[in-house]
Amino acid sequence: MSESARILDAIRRLVRHLRLADRAAQSELGISGAQLFVLAELGKTPALSLNEVAALTRTDQSSVSVVVSRLVDAGLITRERYTRDARRLVLDLTPSGRAVLDRAPAVPQEQMLRAMDRLPSAERKHFADLLTALVEELGAEPGPAPMLFEDDRKGKARGERGGRTVKGEDDAAK
Repeated sequence: MSESARILDAIRRLVRHLRLADRAAQSELGISGAQLFVLAELGKTPALSLNEVAALTRTDQSSVSVVVSRLVDAGLITRERYTRDARRLVLDLTPSGRAVLDRAPAVPQEQMLRAMDRLPSAERKHFADLLTALVEELGAEPGPAPMLFEDDRKGKARGERGGRTVKGEDDAAK
């Protein structure tokens, strides 16, 4: 197999893996894979600011803000003033958010980050440079990218559409 074929095959496999994980999160939990990624970070460290969530998810603040708003609307996280500094807004899981996270499968974005972090720094930089050059050569839209598959969603979190609730929400309220 040529190098180009290997690269294209690897990209196809990666996109398919991420798409299937996103669909599984939607069908099993009622949330997107991006929303699950944010929930997972808040599950590890409570009382995070939006900027801290953006840093932990390696995502632009404006992209994370969209996902956070959907999670707040769905009742899975809260956005409140920090008790020690009223200028700061912090995000936390609600009991419903914790119930969803407790049933969640592995988060593929976390797996990818761990795998990339294990690469030697020089290889990681080279990989980033090559992938960025490929994306630019393809003419992809410039600027911060939305979280994976989140740009396909319009409006509120799935749990708020059509009167349906997020899976696990009723269990957490009991």
